[in-house]
Amino acid sequence: MSKLESLGQDVTLIDVYDLNLSNRTGSYIIQDEALTVIETSASPSVPFLIEGLEAIGEAPENVKHIIVTHVHLDHAGGVGLLLQSCPNATVHVHPRGKRHLADPTKLVQGARAVYGEQFDELFDPVLPVPEDQLVEQEDGSELTIGSRTLTFYDTPGHAKHHLSIHDSKANAIYTGDTIGVYYPHLLPYGETFVLPSTSPNQFDPEAMLESLRRIEALEVDAIHFGHFGRSSEPQVVYELMRDWLPIFLELSKEAMKREPDHQVEAVHQALFDRVAAHLDGLGVAREDEVYQLLEMDMSVCALGLVDYLKKT
Repeated sequence: MSKLESLGQDVTLIDVYDLNLSNRTGSYIIQDEALTVIETSASPSVPFLIEGLEAIGEAPENVKHIIVTHVHLDHAGGVGLLLQSCPNATVHVHPRGKRHLADPTKLVQGARAVYGEQFDELFDPVLPVPEDQLVEQEDGSELTIGSRTLTFYDTPGHAKHHLSIHDSKANAIYTGDTIGVYYPHLLPYGETFVLPSTSPNQFDPEAMLESLRRIEALEVDAIHFGHFGRSSEPQVVYELMRDWLPIFLELSKEAMKREPDHQVEAVHQALFDRVAAHLDGLGVAREDEVYQLLEMDMSVCALGLVDYLKKT
């Protein structure tokens, strides 16, 4: 059964159970003149997305626009499969990402290198998107959907093929991964909690901070994260990113020097221990489901941080 949350202004969040986990990855549905989906997650999430559409009274064949913030498989891997149920949709993507949706071979190779034997369970199948259904969205381009304008912003840092999308009616921005991962699991502890997403191999901290500054200048009322959900405290999010990003970098440098033969493992452990210490201070039990996400996230973050620091 799909889990839905109405966000107001004709926007609904569907939990698409990426990695078979709740509160991990969301798809956003805009019910305006042209039915629009923002983020698809991976192919195993597509049945939950379609079920969610039907639960809000929408037929998949009525979808006109599918927008992906970037082409990493946990955000866009399901596009090709979704199109089989949404044949009338156009797919909007960053210019650097278009060719990878048309031919996802390199995306698959990269994900297999990171996820190994888990790849098929997490992402298969990854289907190509027909060229005639792909539209590039440049920095500053606009898409009018009924009573709202969606404006696309080039926001690298997490990836060079990353867009953030401002919704004029909701005064909200869909940020994918570029200003971090939001953990709503910690809201019961009185904590808005966001951590940088530094996955390989295009992580760039300076570009990430510049993208943050661009988003901050828009003075939005809410941030809609790919992982996971809406925060109505944008200024807190910006401050958390500015706090944690240098911590991640410093911890990584120290761990790489300390364990030169096991750098990724050392960075992973250093990140995890630092975040866990923060959660301990909030009284979060080590058995809390948030730790399952953090274990995975810090592992992928470590790969990107080591890759970046080796290149600099």
